Amino acid sequence: MEDTWMFNTLLVEVDVSYRQTLSDVLHIHFPLICVDEAGDGKEALSKVEYRRPDLIFMDIQLPGENGLHVTKEIKRIYNEIVVVILTSNCLPEHRQQAFRSGADYFLSKKDDFCMENIIARVDVALSRV
Repeated sequence: MEDTWMFNTLLVEVDVSYRQTLSDVLHIHFPLICVDEAGDGKEALSKVEYRRPDLIFMDIQLPGENGLHVTKEIKRIYNEIVVVILTSNCLPEHRQQAFRSGADYFLSKKDDFCMENIIARVDVALSRV
């Protein structure tokens, strides 16, 4: 029996349209990637416990708990999961808070090369496994 390995990614984003676009981009560039989605922090924590993703793209502004708090909770238990903060809030203090919360990377949705940077982050994460 052949061993099948999947690279699990979780997109935590309230904007369904943006989540779908990001999921589509990931599937185009990485056809074998498994992409799961969550619209809020509670759903994200549940999916992390159940699926144990290798990589998470986390927005800061989520209903209920913000993405920085959710990131801190995830990294406290599953430090090996790579968390990329992906947000429109690109102030220096948000970047500092993200890294203090345990995020591995911080990307701005407003950056002209945002999708290229996302693809690069996935490439790096894949090279580590």
